[in-house]
Amino acid sequence: MSYSDFKTLDKAINAFSLTLEESHNLFAHVALIQPSQRLKEALEETLELATNISTEKARSELIITPILLEIRRMFQGKIGYFSGTSFNVDESRGLSGICDFILSASGNQLLITTPVITVVEAKDNDIKLGLGQCVAEMVAAQVFNDRTGKSQTIYGVVSTGTLWKFLVLEAQILKIDRTEYFIGQLEQILGILSEPFREYFGR
Repeated sequence: MSYSDFKTLDKAINAFSLTLEESHNLFAHVALIQPSQRLKEALEETLELATNISTEKARSELIITPILLEIRRMFQGKIGYFSGTSFNVDESRGLSGICDFILSASGNQLLITTPVITVVEAKDNDIKLGLGQCVAEMVAAQVFNDRTGKSQTIYGVVSTGTLWKFLVLEAQILKIDRTEYFIGQLEQILGILSEPFREYFGR
């Protein structure tokens, strides 16, 4: 069993004994961040192309990756970026397999180090189909961080590239923002993605 076997949110919640809390505007307190000119130009070139191609690979490479790399640049390379990387934490609980994306609060690119935030690319362009896998990866990140004494709130993201949904895991409480952010709300998306690292680095 692996992350991708958690096909539904319900399956992940039951497997890991989580309590679900849904919230409107869970990240209303987060400061907006203006995209750099570099990111604006990149998305101007790739956004329409990615949506026309409309495959997971195209959306991953042409929309999601440039946004995640923007976060890495914001913190002067202090953030590790991993794509399609194995993250085997506890195989007995299904906490193993390949993660679409991982961001960590470390510039180390040779191995994943704590703390970790996970990003899941939505399957078949459907946010709901990625929620179960995202929650499983968040639990894995929580276990991984706890082992090294670097426990903190875990952020998770499910994205189609043009639509972004954010989750937070605190102990056994899973919070899901009912608000879904469209790519046109890039300032909010960047603000939320950067929040766990702002907290960690005290910025």
